[in-house]
Amino acid sequence: MNHESLKKLLEAVSRGEVAPEEALERLKTLPFEEAGFACIDHHRSLRKGLSEVIFGEGKSGEQIITIMEKMVANGDNVLVTRLSPEKSGPILKKFPESTYHQEARALTLMIHPVETRGWGKILVLSAGTSDIPVAQEAVVTARFMGNQVETIFDVGVAGIHRVMVHSRKLREASVIIVVAGMEGALPSVVGGLVERPVIAVPTSVGYGASFGGIAALLGMLNSCASGVVVVNIDNGFGAGYAASLINRVGK
Repeated sequence: MNHESLKKLLEAVSRGEVAPEEALERLKTLPFEEAGFACIDHHRSLRKGLSEVIFGEGKSGEQIITIMEKMVANGDNVLVTRLSPEKSGPILKKFPESTYHQEARALTLMIHPVETRGWGKILVLSAGTSDIPVAQEAVVTARFMGNQVETIFDVGVAGIHRVMVHSRKLREASVIIVVAGMEGALPSVVGGLVERPVIAVPTSVGYGASFGGIAALLGMLNSCASGVVVVNIDNGFGAGYAASLINRVGK
């Protein structure tokens, strides 16, 4: 239940269209709902402005479907992250109106339209083509949260001129997400060019000495460019969520 649906329920009670007992019954599961293997936080949209997000990795398809059914019954839009193609099949069959974003390994189910809540545009950059899946997770998340999102892919420091030609887009963005593996240098470059928050996302892309993304993570944490903040390795979702919150400031 989000702010709007709760407001409509209270207004209906006030007008006498819904009996207090019926409203109480609807609100019984508002804080959370037990599902045996999960405790579903229906109150999250009221606290955080976004319903609970389902982390698909480690959950069975049946468990995900059960959680989705309870969220849909509560009137929530649904975002599932880290969802494999194998698990997506039964879910798409159960919820044919949902969309599987294969590159991002994410699934969205829109029960109601999402209001554009951001005051500006979020720009997502990837250093290489191999970083695109993590970048797309950030894109799907930010759009799910009601933001305009633009992407620029494969503009890493091995050919720095590729990012420089997009300097106008960099300056016009309200928040910039930069996704990079290997040595993770691109966020520092972008951070030195703009007066906007830069959210750096290290990826596990790289050869042995990249240590599964630790080299990129440490490089980004040690950036000398002001305004660069860092999320965890491969955490496109966290970057998209944080960028969305930043993009709402002032609106």
